[in-house]
Amino acid sequence: MRRTVAPRVPGGLRTCRLTACLLATAALLPPLLILPASGADEADDQRLQNAFTDAAREFHVPRSVLMSVSYMQSRWDSHPGTPSVAGGYGPMHLVEPARGRAPAPAAAPPAPNGRKNSQLAGTVFASGGHAVQPADLDRAARLIKVPAAELRTDATSNVRGGAALLASAQRQLGKPLSNDPKAWWQAVERFPGTPDVTSATTYANDVFTLIRRGAHRTTAEGQEVTLPAMPGVSPHPGPQVSPRPKEVECPPELACDWLAAPYEEIDEDGDYGNHDLADRPRDQKIDYIVIHDTESTLPNMFKTVQDPTEASWHYSVRSSDGHVTQHVRTKDEAWHSGSKFVNARSIGIEHEGFLTHPGTWYTEQMYRSSARLVRFLAKKYGVPLDRQHIFGHDNVPAPTGDSIPEMHEDPGPFWDWRHYFDLLGAPLKATAGPDSDVVMILPDYATHKPRYTGCEGAGKRCQPHGSSAVRLHTAPAEDAPLIQDPGRRPDGEESTEDVSDLGSRVSTGQTFAVADRSGEWTAIWYQGNKAWFKNPKEHPTAVGASGRMVTPKEGLDEIPVYGRALPEEEAYPEGMEEEADSPLPYSLRAGQRYVTQSGVGSSYVDRSSFSDLPQPVVLGQERYYEIQFGHRLAYVRANDVDLVHASAGSAGAPEQQPGPAGR
Repeated sequence: MRRTVAPRVPGGLRTCRLTACLLATAALLPPLLILPASGADEADDQRLQNAFTDAAREFHVPRSVLMSVSYMQSRWDSHPGTPSVAGGYGPMHLVEPARGRAPAPAAAPPAPNGRKNSQLAGTVFASGGHAVQPADLDRAARLIKVPAAELRTDATSNVRGGAALLASAQRQLGKPLSNDPKAWWQAVERFPGTPDVTSATTYANDVFTLIRRGAHRTTAEGQEVTLPAMPGVSPHPGPQVSPRPKEVECPPELACDWLAAPYEEIDEDGDYGNHDLADRPRDQKIDYIVIHDTESTLPNMFKTVQDPTEASWHYSVRSSDGHVTQHVRTKDEAWHSGSKFVNARSIGIEHEGFLTHPGTWYTEQMYRSSARLVRFLAKKYGVPLDRQHIFGHDNVPAPTGDSIPEMHEDPGPFWDWRHYFDLLGAPLKATAGPDSDVVMILPDYATHKPRYTGCEGAGKRCQPHGSSAVRLHTAPAEDAPLIQDPGRRPDGEESTEDVSDLGSRVSTGQTFAVADRSGEWTAIWYQGNKAWFKNPKEHPTAVGASGRMVTPKEGLDEIPVYGRALPEEEAYPEGMEEEADSPLPYSLRAGQRYVTQSGVGSSYVDRSSFSDLPQPVVLGQERYYEIQFGHRLAYVRANDVDLVHASAGSAGAPEQQPGPAGR
């Protein structure tokens, strides 16, 4: 994802014990744990559900605790034989010691209660007196007396190993194997080996919140798993907060560190890096939060963000445990998106990982930490929780036509936007009937597995995996050519199924105007064309949505589309050169409609020289609408369009615009 570019282009990308003596008598088995045994004729899609039931009985662990811990570890996915970045395997994410967990970016400070943070949850002591990880795969294998290799590949053995470790931790705490889930709080807190008090407490709170609410999911392996709700179970009152650097801007329940990105001159020619001073939101409103993945390991990215000749971003989120490190104050402008216009209005968050290996890197703890951070930032700065304001690096509009091929593709088609917005507390769902003029892309992530190539080499087919993306065709047929993006491939090359090719894709949560329907197929307006995708009623890939659309004003055959909302010429102060208007190589023609979720004020800031003070922001009178134009966002002038409200059955009437578009 990252590359070094000339530092004079700041808008561009410079861019997570039980021993042998643990034998309880059947007479001591708590009533709650008397669960039906799985039968030999169990349904193939119920094997994991039955594994939780059987392991809970065998090791006297409440099934609700075992299942909820597993969900927080892996969302019940097994990925048999494939370890996470932390070396974790199976639905319990049992860690192989040879790989271990990624270290914290800095030494953990003493916790408020006097304990060392590193001693809270990450370490317990076996009878031999040596430190061990509670989720140690080898130790789990010894406890259940099977080869360690079996826990890597067999989900049932993996669940048994996790149950044995939970029971071991409970006994070492001097607590009985109770049927009351609340009695297992400390054992749960210890399970993931979290190295600080804040993360451990937050993890346990998440586990018990899930027990209270319940959950159902079809796993990546096709297993149907249900955790019944237990409304009487409550989380622990409030997380304990570890000390943190004063510069950090994070919610209290997150473990956050500070690792500064440099703002300094590089040479005598005035080159500098790697971000710009600003005074947001006083000089420029923060409208967006941009989700990235690093396409590198986090230690390498820490080196990058400390290099003044390289890129910068505001936060990094570690894959193994969701630990957050801040690099740039949110009031300042980081160089992360590939667009100076978006940089000036956004906060950039990097997630450790590779878009071609989501099962290894996109962990549940990373999703949850990131969502907590985004929820905190969105509330602080008034950023709407929708997909035109919370979007990926792959959705950032190219500022100019010639920059389109250089824009990036992360976090890619395997980022689970539906789950992410659930965690944000803003679930993506239908807001209108199935015949609405507007649709929201919303495939079922677990079962929607389109073909991709390029994960392990050019042209090679990727392993099937749940996806947030839906592919678009030129006609309502599977064998019809894919939609082409003339901006991305100006030489006329066809779109492909490559995992990094965005030319014919839309993404979960994006909303589009319906252009046509034919049987199981729906057409949307996409970059000036009708684009078709399969949308069967039994397994829909899109749902009805409400909202507003823009369409060219009557009498205009077509209008320009922009990658940024620049002020009019008169807005620039004397002596400042006007930023050239540069429409994108697309058109919005009469009769076409595109969804908008906000009006946008025009602005420009010439942050291209080193200064002790923020450069002034030029604010214009020209107003724009942000639209979902293709896979990426775009802007149209408010004076060029009419607003149209979506309706469930017929075309909406244009809305009279009394004045400039508001935010």
